[in-house]
Amino acid sequence: MGHAGRTVTDDNLIRIEGWAGTWPADDADANFKTDIAAYAHLDPLSTLGNLSNAIDVPLGALVHYVLAKWATEGSGGLLELGPRMARRLREPFLAAEEADTDEARKEAYETVRQIVEWLNIPLDQPEVYP
Repeated sequence: MGHAGRTVTDDNLIRIEGWAGTWPADDADANFKTDIAAYAHLDPLSTLGNLSNAIDVPLGALVHYVLAKWATEGSGGLLELGPRMARRLREPFLAAEEADTDEARKEAYETVRQIVEWLNIPLDQPEVYP
């Protein structure tokens, strides 16, 4: 599969463009491509341009930061949670699948539910942390 729109020069210049292409139903990357297409109509440079002006940082530096940070984390969810928390959330499910019982799966759900509740305390009750 080609990348006709890909243009990279020695100056690291690229064309930022939305993409809402098509793909086969059995495409292993269909979920990711659906997400890419969902954002195709948005202009990220509008937000980044406003931020650039507000904090007096060049637009290109912000774009570099956003791309580098996202790319090094691997996904949007991992970007938010961080690798340690992603693994901590996965552990109960791995144990439940190894046990292969409905009870173990219910316990995994409850464990992860409690972790998520704990993560939300500062969001729901900011006064808890001075």
